[in-house]
Amino acid sequence: MKKSLIGAVVGMLVLAACGGPANNAAPKTNNDADVTFAQQMVPHHEQALDMAKLVPSRSSDAKVRDLAQRVEKAQGPEITQLNQWLKEWGAEPKSDHQGHDMSGMMSDEDMGKLEKAGGAEFDRLWLEMMIEHHEGAVEMAKKELTDGKDENAKKLAQAVIDGQQQEITEMRELLK
Repeated sequence: MKKSLIGAVVGMLVLAACGGPANNAAPKTNNDADVTFAQQMVPHHEQALDMAKLVPSRSSDAKVRDLAQRVEKAQGPEITQLNQWLKEWGAEPKSDHQGHDMSGMMSDEDMGKLEKAGGAEFDRLWLEMMIEHHEGAVEMAKKELTDGKDENAKKLAQAVIDGQQQEITEMRELLK
């Protein structure tokens, strides 16, 4: 009787150690692609906010000012959400976008040109740069849809694609 009880306890311990029925850990909802998406999208969005913050004091076009406000309203909350997911996933955020190694990121030189411009020249530069920036975000979001696992991250990726594609179309019209 003692041997069978000891055997049962050892069996349960082995199952628990191997992730069997006794293991109550929640299944992982994300993968490395989700983490990469969030880690890259945060600094990407942060740079878009930096660009949008230049608009009120430099733009001569009410439509560009309106678009910049919408960029801030959309991307600020997305940064908060992405950082929350990174925390939940036990991943470190990457807040330094100085590397500019992501698609669509502006260089320090580009940002310097934008900061020095004003009026119609600023509006043209801002629109051209923001189109490139948005295209980079769309590219990253498409990769998340293909490679990601987390359903909420994939929903956000689709929202990024939809929203930013619409804004790209709008910005191209404004450049005409």
